[in-house]
Amino acid sequence: MKPKLSLHTGDITKLQVDAIVNAANSSLLGGGGVDGAIHRAAGPELVQECRLLHGCQTGQAKVTKGYRLPAQFVIHTVGPVWRGGANQETALLASCYRESLARAEEIGAKTVALPAISCGIYGFPIEKAAQIAVSTVEEVCAAGANHIEEVIFVCFSEADTAVYQQILQLTDAS
Repeated sequence: MKPKLSLHTGDITKLQVDAIVNAANSSLLGGGGVDGAIHRAAGPELVQECRLLHGCQTGQAKVTKGYRLPAQFVIHTVGPVWRGGANQETALLASCYRESLARAEEIGAKTVALPAISCGIYGFPIEKAAQIAVSTVEEVCAAGANHIEEVIFVCFSEADTAVYQQILQLTDAS
């Protein structure tokens, strides 16, 4: 069964899902944006567990418990910093989505919430990032997502949601 793809505007830390994906930095010890919000909402136990993971490379993903979040798990992935597009940013961003969904499969997550990875302080253009996100998730799901029933793209702003909505509609029409 192919997972349902949906779109949500709001705070990823409030979603009642099996796993949320954190757009983390390589230390996994918290930061700004989505990362900071997830760490604040999960509580101090999250950073304690993250210390045991010894960081994460760009394009990779690691799993922790969700602690005080409604989500049971947090999948931490480190997106690339946008440097104009000639430094493997596209491949690394796609890897973030592939690796995050692979970790979700490993933990048996049925519902997964994904933020717009690398689109905040890392400066990845939202139009390009959203296209990579949607096409990579569709590719992974088509290849066989055994446990995942729904993937939710979560945007903090209405403007970002509009970009994802246009891409999802174009994809649905094809």
